[in-house]
Order: sequence, then C-alpha cells, then structure tokens
Amino acid sequence: MAGRRNGAAGRWAVVGVAVAVLAALPSLVAALPASDAATSAGGLRQRALGSADVAFSGYAQAAGGLSLPVGDQLTDVADLLSDRTTMRAWYRGADDWRVDVVTPTGETDVHADAGGSWTWDYVHATATRTPPAPLALPTASDLLPSALGRRLLSEAHDDELSRLGAERVAGRDALGLRVVPAEEASSVARVDVWVDADSGVPLRVQVVADGAAGPALDTGFLSLELGTPAASVTAFAVPPGADVREGQDAQLLQAASRAGREGRSRLPAALAGLDRRSIDGAPRSVGVYGRGITLLAVSPLPGQVAGPLLDALVVAPGAVVDDLGVRIASGPLGLMLVDGPDGPVLLAGTVSLDALAAAATELTGGDS
Repeated sequence: MAGRRNGAAGRWAVVGVAVAVLAALPSLVAALPASDAATSAGGLRQRALGSADVAFSGYAQAAGGLSLPVGDQLTDVADLLSDRTTMRAWYRGADDWRVDVVTPTGETDVHADAGGSWTWDYVHATATRTPPAPLALPTASDLLPSALGRRLLSEAHDDELSRLGAERVAGRDALGLRVVPAEEASSVARVDVWVDADSGVPLRVQVVADGAAGPALDTGFLSLELGTPAASVTAFAVPPGADVREGQDAQLLQAASRAGREGRSRLPAALAGLDRRSIDGAPRSVGVYGRGITLLAVSPLPGQVAGPLLDALVVAPGAVVDDLGVRIASGPLGLMLVDGPDGPVLLAGTVSLDALAAAATELTGGDS
C-alpha cells in the first residue's frame, strides 16, 4: 500500500505540472487566427447535437461563480458550481466514458456504462454506484463543454440563435453560437457555445446571467484529441476492500417521494408561464417546468431537510423574505423555500426572483 501511495504522489506531481502547462495554452494559441465558416446558426446547432457519437479524449476546466447556501446535503453540488474544476475526459460514446476530477491531492473518477455510473473516490477508497435516474444531481461530467453545450442547445428554437464568428479553443477553430432564451421568466441573458469546426463537438460554453457583466459559468477544453480511447480506460472494476455506496440521487428522490405522499396537493400544469414537462419515472410530487435553458424544479422537502436550508437561505446575501417564503439568486440560479399547504416546498431553477414569487403565489394561492 505504501508503494502504491508513493507512486500516486509522484503521478500527481506530474499531473500538476501538466495541468499548469495546459492552463497556459489558451493564452498561447489566442494569437493564432481562427477560420470562420459560412455555417448558419441553425446548421451549427445541428452539427453540435450530432456530435454525441464523436469519440475524444482531453483536458477541460470549468469555472463557476455561484454561491449556493444549500446545506450539508448538497455540499458537493455547491462546490462544483462555485469553484474551478479541472477534468480529464475519455469519451467512447454516450454510455461509455470516464471523467476524472483532478485536484492537488488526488482525483475522483466517474466511469459511465449502460447500467449507470461508478464514482471512485481514490482518497477515501469509496465506490459509489448510481443507476440511471429520471432526475439527477449535476456532477463534474455535466460541466464538460461537450455535454453541457449539447444539453443547452438541445431545445433551443431557431429564433433564439445567432452566430458569433470564430475563435481558437484548445488549439482548434471554433465557431461561435449564441442562445438568448425567449421565456420572460428566464434569469439567463445568453449562452455562448463555441463548436469545433471539424467535428461539431462543443469546445467552450459560457452562461451569462441577466444583468451580469461576465459569465457565471465558463467551461472549456484546454486540449482535445479526436479518436476512440481504449475500452480499458473507461471500464471500472470495484477495487478489493473498497467501501461501496448508493448514489445520492436515489436517496433524494426517495425523500421527495415520501414527503409528497404526506400531502394531497397536485402540481399545476404550468407555473410562472412555464409548461410542466413529462418525466417518466419521476415522483408525482416533483415537477419540472420550462425547456432548454429556462427550467424550474418544484419538490416537497422533508422537515429535517427544510429546516437547515431555511436557516441558510435567510442569511444569504440579497435574500428576499416575505409572506410567500424566502428566495435568493446566485447568478442565473434561483432558490426559494415556500411553506406550502402540505409542508415545505423547494423551487429551484434558472428563473428570476419575480418568476419564483409568481410560481409560489400560484402554488399557495397567496398574494405576490
């Protein structure tokens, strides 16, 4: 075991140097001219969406500036959206990939397969199995520009799209595409996606909140190599002696389902001007409204979860506390805790504070 640890320490020293060099690459290649192409906004969107079959490996880095007072239950999510995350990715296909989150002290690896994903925490020797779920917490793999770009473009309408020109990203020509959401409730001013001119893979994504000067989330590849990685790189076997756990997604859905059964209220077909989505397998007590970039999730909360969350929200900077409940905004993300007719309800999504208040009014029958 000691030999293994010493070897790992040496490996992390090498990785640290490599990441430092890669972090400098954008400034080194920025001076190189980028070649634009006469591709329409709609055509570029289709190329990006069609890149899910393009295999690659590469380094990426995401920078988030979102401070979320979500309590102990969602600390990992809060850290993910507020810190700088460095990732090494190997992508063979939509259900066969691996993303390592690299830190100065170790790594956390996520391996996806047809049955879900394994998360391997090297430092704590913990393997967490997460089966496919209708609703899931975000992980580092969701911040890869390739995955996030396709996700944010997937439901965009043509009249929300425009071209931006070209830039160099990860040493490659990238064509710019801007999405300005049409929904009045949206808290996102725009999303800029830079798409690889050769493969269609999204190389960089910037999400800018309404009224903000800079991006609340900026994720991009530092290097990218097209080609299929070896199957042995993405495969995972639980190491001997590892602590095997269940993913948090299932636990949270179970808690929401239990809380929902305690009440009798039904969620409406629309909230704050956003239509409810149909999500197979999701508890009836959990509702998701909107499309594309503009989404609002509504879920009942158990009292033991709602109490600590309320304490965190009321002292958050800019918190609005009134008869409807307490609501905050962090960049484009809004959170609101409402005292519903059957107990605490959490509203969260990329919607404005006014939209949260309107949704709460519709849920409770109160006055906005």
